[in-house]
Amino acid sequence: MALLLLSALPLLGACASAPGVQVSPAQEAAQADLVDAVTVVPGLQQEIRYAGKNNFVGAPVAGYDAPKCLLLAPVARALARVQQDVQREGLSLKVFDCYRPVRAVKHFVAWARDPADQRTKAAYYPNLDKARLLDGYIAESSGHSRGATLDLTLVRCNGGACTELDMGTPFDFFDPRANTAHPQLGDEQRRNRDQLLQAMARHGFHNYPMEWWHYTFRPEPSPKTAYDVPIR
Repeated sequence: MALLLLSALPLLGACASAPGVQVSPAQEAAQADLVDAVTVVPGLQQEIRYAGKNNFVGAPVAGYDAPKCLLLAPVARALARVQQDVQREGLSLKVFDCYRPVRAVKHFVAWARDPADQRTKAAYYPNLDKARLLDGYIAESSGHSRGATLDLTLVRCNGGACTELDMGTPFDFFDPRANTAHPQLGDEQRRNRDQLLQAMARHGFHNYPMEWWHYTFRPEPSPKTAYDVPIR
């Protein structure tokens, strides 16, 4: 089956869209070499926001049929090495989003173009008009769809309960305060962001500076291929 050109597809918190990216005809995770990260990363914590209603869309997102973190196999193995590092410091990784189907990216842009739906403004974009989310926050192509980008934080677990470290903003907060090196962070918030940044960087993950939670493994295993496999 021929690959389909990927064009005009939005991205939440995107880096610049990659030219020449195509959509794979794969219909199952195994066909795309996507693996469930919890099977590779011992102790990985998950809160896959787009599989439920606790997200900026306010509803489950297209393609998220299960709350799973799928990643390309080499990326999952690299994440396991990060987890080993932070576990030595009494912490764990917690993922909010990993691989993102192309259909989910389309869902985001449709939501952003609907000015009548303002249900989540107070929680996610209190200082922005919704129309401005398409200018730098929700863009045309998502690295998440290539299986090498993920959104995550650090947590400290005690007796089965895990508490997120204070990063200064919640996940998916559309505001300059979410910039990784924002100058008005408190000391603890800056240390926590730096700790995540350094742990990820040691194993090949690069941060997107507009979002403290957003990391891409490099070199990407399939930089010219996006996937639209549903998460099941």
